[in-house]
Amino acid sequence: MRESVAVTITESSQTGEARRAAIALATRLGFPETERGKVGIVVTEVANNMVQHAHGGVVLLRALKQHSRIGIEVLSLDKGQGMVDVDECLQDGFSTAGTLGNGMGAIRRLSGLFEIYSIPNQGTALLAQLWSDPAPHLPENTLEIGAICLPKRGEEVSGDDWAYEVDCHRSLLLVADGLGHGPAAASAAEEAVRMFQEHHHRSPGAIVEAAHAALRSTRGAVLAIAEIDFEQKSVCFAGIGNIAASIFSFTEHHNLVSHNGTVGHEIRKIQEFSYPWYANGLLIMHSDGLGAKWQIDRYPGLSQKHPSLIAGVLYRDFNRERDDVTVLVAKGMGNNY
Repeated sequence: MRESVAVTITESSQTGEARRAAIALATRLGFPETERGKVGIVVTEVANNMVQHAHGGVVLLRALKQHSRIGIEVLSLDKGQGMVDVDECLQDGFSTAGTLGNGMGAIRRLSGLFEIYSIPNQGTALLAQLWSDPAPHLPENTLEIGAICLPKRGEEVSGDDWAYEVDCHRSLLLVADGLGHGPAAASAAEEAVRMFQEHHHRSPGAIVEAAHAALRSTRGAVLAIAEIDFEQKSVCFAGIGNIAASIFSFTEHHNLVSHNGTVGHEIRKIQEFSYPWYANGLLIMHSDGLGAKWQIDRYPGLSQKHPSLIAGVLYRDFNRERDDVTVLVAKGMGNNY
């Protein structure tokens, strides 16, 4: 489930726009009325805080699905003054803007998951997830996933797409970027996702080969597939084109290798590469809508946060704006890289 909505917040009247978009998404997903109300309160408080303390930013809303549960992710990103002491800012009654200071506490209480990443004078990223039902018990070999997938400014649909599949003791992740922009690019990326889902029991290289045949009638796409094998503690990776991918741990960093070409048109070589997967591993994949000069170690403590916050901060600071963009981040449950 990859439905996403971006609402730019620059002044107070746009708070209502963000709230309406969030409630509309909750309604489409089938949230009960009480839970829809919670979504509306959280998004209103998030947007108000952004106007009062950061003078604007963006609120990203994303539909979530976990087994039979439906959820909404709220991610606010700004480049405002940031927080010197996050814990102090979360206390009811604390305010730097002359308000009652209850907004952050309300967001935290109403959210199933709540995290903040903030650096003074660089900005704040806030993550809240709200679910229609209580959380089930999750198996040990489960990845936390964070993703941003948005069209370039002025386009209705994104030519990028992504997918995630779990198969026995392994997880597979895909990022695809259809050539160009708009509906034709989106069609190519969607076909890549369809082939990924249909052939997810196969190896990354075999899936790329199947996608190459299926995308011949489309504009074509670049794509990359990572298979994380928890038993073997390894990553098998196959990529065609300029989808970037990196693995991080406490002590290691690997940039994953792709071959040149366009899936559906011209591929000179499909090759699988193997890399180690660490107990504290972090995998980041992205399309070329994200600039390539980011460095995770320039953000103290960010890698310990939820993957959605990692994806959000990278998007905020390195989004090229003139292209569709996808940032996909995966981390083992309970890992603190």
